[in-house]
Amino acid sequence: MNDTAPMTERAAEFRKRFANLETEIGKVIVGQPDIVRGVLTSLFVGGNVLLEGVPGLGKTLLIRTLSQVLDLKFTRIQFTPDLMPSDIVGTDIILETPEGRRERRFQAGPLFSQIVLADEINRAIPKTQSAMLEAMQERTVSVGGTTHKLPAPFFVLATQNPIEQEGTYPLPEAQLDRFLFKLLVPFTTRDELNRIVSRTTKNDMPQASKVMDAGEIDSWMKLVREVLVADPVQDYAIRLLLATHPNTDYATAEANRYFRAGASPRGAQSLILAGKVRALLEGRFNVSFEDIRKVYFPAMRHRVLLNFEAQAEGITSDQVLAAILNEVKEKETERR
Repeated sequence: MNDTAPMTERAAEFRKRFANLETEIGKVIVGQPDIVRGVLTSLFVGGNVLLEGVPGLGKTLLIRTLSQVLDLKFTRIQFTPDLMPSDIVGTDIILETPEGRRERRFQAGPLFSQIVLADEINRAIPKTQSAMLEAMQERTVSVGGTTHKLPAPFFVLATQNPIEQEGTYPLPEAQLDRFLFKLLVPFTTRDELNRIVSRTTKNDMPQASKVMDAGEIDSWMKLVREVLVADPVQDYAIRLLLATHPNTDYATAEANRYFRAGASPRGAQSLILAGKVRALLEGRFNVSFEDIRKVYFPAMRHRVLLNFEAQAEGITSDQVLAAILNEVKEKETERR
């Protein structure tokens, strides 16, 4: 699509191409439309995604299918307790030149890709998980005092099983904050399970076709940034974030009672960027209050910390966030 074309034409083409991606992914993935849309939304704002759910729900298959519909370099890293940082970022090795001299050369690890599937990321030790921080934020890795730039575009799409399962480690808060969305993958319905079994127990397994390349993705990412955000809408997103911080002027009663720490500024950035994608998909060129509300849970649930009282009572982050969303009004004058 020509970047100089009128905004209405570019937005209409974006919706068409977005639908094409959903259609191709739907050839392989049964159901889960909200999860698919959440992953694609993150893609077009350059964000990383964390998919959480019990084994067997198609998290890995979804990411593999995404790599099939996008003409991008794809790498899968299976995270295990014995995986070390150098196993993913790479390391310096000593090589002998034809002249007989020895020189140090960087050997890139599997992280040097465009779509990185970090499968079962919470099975790696914290030291290895922390090695992902620089890559997920700055799109670079530093080894031996030298900084190496990762390919563009670069996305980390991670899967994790629930923390209470044996052999897993909680992700560091700093790493969680680098995911644009945390998507909770629900269990399949009876109808969906029947369709899954029918598809996967035959010889002719469905395959997705290429839809988009890196250049087109970059073009749509620029379009998303052009979507307008009115000051009241941006302020609403900021107040929704501030309401998660306990013992502050904007905190709600639920946040004071159940949160140990609130979301970082990246949360507000995620709300606005994801809201821009939703606005385009709804046929608008400006972000609405409703856009912010619709992306609130996946953008915020992993950025807040529950306190002991919440854990003891079985309260989830989503429950507290729902109360915040209900209490914080669109207009400042309506604040409690």
